[in-house]
Amino acid sequence: MSTASDSDGLRQTDTISAQPCDDSRMEGEADRAALLAAIADGDAGAFTEFYDLTSARVYGLAYRVVRNKTLAEDVVQEVFLQVWSSAARQYDPALASPIGWLLTLTHRRSVDRVRSEQSAADRNHAYGASNLGREHDTVVAEVGQRLDEQEVTDCLDGLTTIQREAIGLAYYSGRTYREVAEHLDVTLPTIKARIRDGLIRLKNCLGVGTDA
Repeated sequence: MSTASDSDGLRQTDTISAQPCDDSRMEGEADRAALLAAIADGDAGAFTEFYDLTSARVYGLAYRVVRNKTLAEDVVQEVFLQVWSSAARQYDPALASPIGWLLTLTHRRSVDRVRSEQSAADRNHAYGASNLGREHDTVVAEVGQRLDEQEVTDCLDGLTTIQREAIGLAYYSGRTYREVAEHLDVTLPTIKARIRDGLIRLKNCLGVGTDA
């Protein structure tokens, strides 16, 4: 008899203890919905609080989709910029919870970023295959033969920071493209594109393969 009572009491206790968790979750959603309403009215403080409460989950989802730290951070910035600039005014609590709505935005942005990166990689590959060819090797050889010349130094200074960094790691440090990509924590196609664009600028600056 006492066993049954204990068992019933345990079940009652479990039910009671579970209720505050549900209430807490609902209160949390209500708080986030209130923050979104405030953000829609231009409340910067509400935006900061909303960001602090939700950015970790946004980053986690973005990283699972794009599989790259830098790209995931870019997605987080884009999502919250969208929230601040327009999306908060479009949020309807009758259609979705704040977190569900925010993660939907994140997933869409992440997928768009993956598609954009792939399209850029395909374009770079097609351009390189049809336009660079031996000219790419000519530029590399020319730079290699003239590393000590001031002209090369001046031309390198004319590159963007990311181009100069990628080319420096590849040709001055002797790393492979894949090693450069891993070192800079970006995708391999992105590194190839940076180096390709940098070499084109070096070619134009040095007059390799031109009438200059």
